[in-house]
Amino acid sequence: MIDEKIQNYAEKFTSAESEILQQLRAKTFGERSDKNMLSGFYQGRLLAMFSKMLKPKRILEIGTYMGYSALCLAEGLADGGKIITLDINEETNRIAKEFWAQTSFQDRIEAILGEADEVIPKLDEQFDLVFIDADKPNYSKYFELVFPKLRIGGLIIADNVLWSGDVLNAENGEDVNESTRALHEYNIKINSDPRVSNILLAVRDGLMVSRKEFD
Repeated sequence: MIDEKIQNYAEKFTSAESEILQQLRAKTFGERSDKNMLSGFYQGRLLAMFSKMLKPKRILEIGTYMGYSALCLAEGLADGGKIITLDINEETNRIAKEFWAQTSFQDRIEAILGEADEVIPKLDEQFDLVFIDADKPNYSKYFELVFPKLRIGGLIIADNVLWSGDVLNAENGEDVNESTRALHEYNIKINSDPRVSNILLAVRDGLMVSRKEFD
């Protein structure tokens, strides 16, 4: 949604990703038809920057896919910190673990296979950072499930909240599909929740960043 020349310029003046991230991104874009699910270089660098600024002890990621964003988020972990990442796809999870094994973060990333709405209530953790990038109709449910486990001052970052611009159709009252409607409703929900402060970043497909102000 941003002019390609401007996007290229922005990426040119952004710190490089690691070699292993380059390899994982190349594999994804070279082999997979669902490659658009990958966070990608620019968004990955932004996630890494958020993590480095926050220095989280515990990160929860909902939606592992190829493990690219988990590696980006892991870059900012505090000493002794870990990231728990949830997914339901055994194939991509296996690939993710193969790449994690080539990094120093291997023992700091815990992958759990299972439905997120069943796994999250069982997690006895307090999180500093949550990244939601999974099935769109359940974004609001995931937010409510993780919110009690998020420390005050912690962040919940939700991906794809602009949905290629289709959320404008939902706002205009047009007939839209379930995912578009759910993402628009999520944006409304966050913007009207007094417990958080928020900013919707027009990066890639949209990132809603919410900071927990109080319970």
